[in-house]
Amino acid sequence: MGGRKDPDGSYGTPQKYDPKFKGPIYDRGCTDVACCILLVLAIVGYVVVGIVAWTHGDPRKVIYPTDSRGQFCGHQGTANEGKPFLFYFDIVKCASPLVLLEFQCPTTQICVSQCPDRFMTYLNAYSVPANLQYYRQFCVPEFGDVSKAPIEVLRDKECPAMLFPSTPLARRCLPAIQAKKGVIMVGNETTYDDGHGNRRNVTELLEGARKANVVLEMRQLAMKIFEDYTVSWYWIIIGLVIAMVASLIFIVLLRFLAGIMVWVMIVLVILVLGYGIFHCYMEYAKLKGEAGSDVSLTDLGFQTDLRVYLHLRQTWLAFMIILCVVEVIIILLLIFLRKRILIAIALIKEASRAVGHIMMSLLFPLCTFFLLCLCIAYWASTAVFLSTSNEAVYKVFNESACQFSGQTCSPEKFNTSNVTKLCPDAQCLFAFYGGETAYHKYLIVLQFFNVFMFFWLVNFVIALGQVTLAGAFASYYWAFKKPDDMPAFPLFSAFGRALRYHTGSLAFGSLILAIVQVIRVILEYLDHRLKAADNKFAKFLLSCLKCCFWCLEKFIKFLNRNAYIMIAVYGTNFCTSARNAFFLLMRNIIRVAVLDKVTDFLFFLGKLLIVGSVGILAFFFFTHRIKLVEDTAPSLNYYWVPILTVIVGSYLIAHGFFSVYGMCVDTLFLCFCEDLERNDGSPERPYYMSPELSAILLKGTLEPSKNTDSQG
Repeated sequence: MGGRKDPDGSYGTPQKYDPKFKGPIYDRGCTDVACCILLVLAIVGYVVVGIVAWTHGDPRKVIYPTDSRGQFCGHQGTANEGKPFLFYFDIVKCASPLVLLEFQCPTTQICVSQCPDRFMTYLNAYSVPANLQYYRQFCVPEFGDVSKAPIEVLRDKECPAMLFPSTPLARRCLPAIQAKKGVIMVGNETTYDDGHGNRRNVTELLEGARKANVVLEMRQLAMKIFEDYTVSWYWIIIGLVIAMVASLIFIVLLRFLAGIMVWVMIVLVILVLGYGIFHCYMEYAKLKGEAGSDVSLTDLGFQTDLRVYLHLRQTWLAFMIILCVVEVIIILLLIFLRKRILIAIALIKEASRAVGHIMMSLLFPLCTFFLLCLCIAYWASTAVFLSTSNEAVYKVFNESACQFSGQTCSPEKFNTSNVTKLCPDAQCLFAFYGGETAYHKYLIVLQFFNVFMFFWLVNFVIALGQVTLAGAFASYYWAFKKPDDMPAFPLFSAFGRALRYHTGSLAFGSLILAIVQVIRVILEYLDHRLKAADNKFAKFLLSCLKCCFWCLEKFIKFLNRNAYIMIAVYGTNFCTSARNAFFLLMRNIIRVAVLDKVTDFLFFLGKLLIVGSVGILAFFFFTHRIKLVEDTAPSLNYYWVPILTVIVGSYLIAHGFFSVYGMCVDTLFLCFCEDLERNDGSPERPYYMSPELSAILLKGTLEPSKNTDSQG
């Protein structure tokens, strides 16, 4: 099964023998200068957008609730410094459809130091000085005339008509609703006095609270998740350190015992998956006959507390089926690829030797990770400042019909306007943050630019890391006497060449990928908007486009990766490198399918082993199932929060270490293919591959085809 023959030259001309070629060339020039200039200008524009966003934005709008005058509750240095909670005069009005349209209740809202803890009406409190003194803290700050008739106070909306027991939720005072024997109650009462002499059911408070909480439910979930992080962050770090140590030990052992470690890894992955299947079956069997365990997932719906799902038999059955399918697929792949695995092990052994001579390459992902963190931090902060750079918008709210309802207004001039005369019950309340200036109109464009630059810079950082590693490992392969013929500092030399000569090429490749990724984001947004539509053709077309662009992104990533290897070796521009890499792979398409992808599969098993082992350990620890440290594990709202964090973090750490090996294998593979075209193994034209590598790769399944064109 040799390399693909190409007699008609459809995939380019094979490389000729060149006695002067000794690996990555040093005499090279700058490539794709126009893209380099474009990247610099884009970064300058990105900095300008960030400065403008930081000038206009105010993250306090996300952190603090806002009263009817647009002032923050609980913010230091303001009149509301000691008043962290938002109180609604009449939360029943929050059941109005205006809440969903304006994300604001059509009732007066003030900042208070504490939420009310009792039922009380202003009419009753007016006659008792002690009650009136307590009641005044829930009136507008300007209210001071206690001798004013209660009817006038309620008419001018200076005080709420009634109070009821409330609890703070996301810094909002919401009814302290509880259910006893299926009966909804607030403060042990099923009805309340609305302050106008009418008895009303507390279910009206419940409906108002639900609508007032329409924007707060996810925030409450986020607060609980944040609370879990505050009590478990050090255990999460310990879990990630364990993943890092396990990855490092695995890589070091792979350096010296590649063949044994690969087979041990394969066996352990099968055993870990087998244990997962066994555990799911035991949980499934244990729940048999328990009340509520036979409820289906569709009937249960979405629950923020994921522990609920673990009490369902259907959940464990689904986990068991998924693990069984994965186990069967892996076993079948191992059976069909058993001969190819031996060949892949030889390449992994060579990669281990290369990594052993360039040990600094194992630490290089830390540099890439640091740069990626900078990109993510800048993007996230800019997005927050852009989303909070709007101005406070006030609108007319009223209970009866009014022609001015919903129109913008000014709180300072509202009482002297004609609106109060024509609509006596109208109020000028804070509605939302917006704006009518040119800056506010183009905020969506700036947000789009922020997302685009995020993708571009992230792809550029990844490309820089790939080119650097490719240049270092290529210098190892093309050293005839290893490591004597290698440069003193191959990693730093490759990094310097990439930045000095090929910033434009890296910008070009990452720009193409960023454009495709932004298009995918737009398609996802359109798909979200079309979920409620009944146009099946549009949904089908959108699904096809999403699938096509997903495939396109995967292909571009694969092509870019190999193009960056050619850039690192030959110093050509991006288009030339991409073409040469593509033709070289097509001339060796059998080898690509047989060898390169098998090593990717083995590396995936390695990452799966590390992530699975650390994930199982985290699951047993945070669910208090390890008796030795049962009392040490923290109490959590959602134990899946630290578990998922450890799993995702472990995967990123393992991926960082294995990405070095993956890039090494890809580089050595392309160099191996070129070595076969340039040389024939004779004393005059010897192969540059190591004797150990040639002993396996040039026998049997990968015997190169004799191509007279490649013999010079």
